[in-house]
Amino acid sequence: MSEPTGSLTAGREPVLRVVPAPADINSNGHIFGGWVLAQMDIAGGIVAGREVQGPCATVAIETMQFLAPILLRDIISIYGEVERVGRTSIAIRLDVIATRGRDAKEVRVTSGLFTFVALDENHRPRPIVREAPLV
Repeated sequence: MSEPTGSLTAGREPVLRVVPAPADINSNGHIFGGWVLAQMDIAGGIVAGREVQGPCATVAIETMQFLAPILLRDIISIYGEVERVGRTSIAIRLDVIATRGRDAKEVRVTSGLFTFVALDENHRPRPIVREAPLV
């Protein structure tokens, strides 16, 4: 499931870019799903923390789909966008794109919707205060 270079990432900046290590390989020669999930959680936390302007914690992962394997030597880029904001929670859509081979082919490898809750100083949910848009 590969797509032409640039079509998946045009005009987008990754939240996180990482290269898996040999220790991250399973017996099939692919990267462990748990490793990918952890990287997505880190990237989602970065986006959510910026948006809620403070600490947050993962409370749910929805619609997680593994579309293609990640291979050793792939460069993994994770892109995140706010999908919805509630009173105390925020949902972040995360897309993982692998860049592989000498031709730098881009392959969408997984995507998911991660929900985070904003936390107060006692690690309890707190309301998300959004800045009013400039007129």
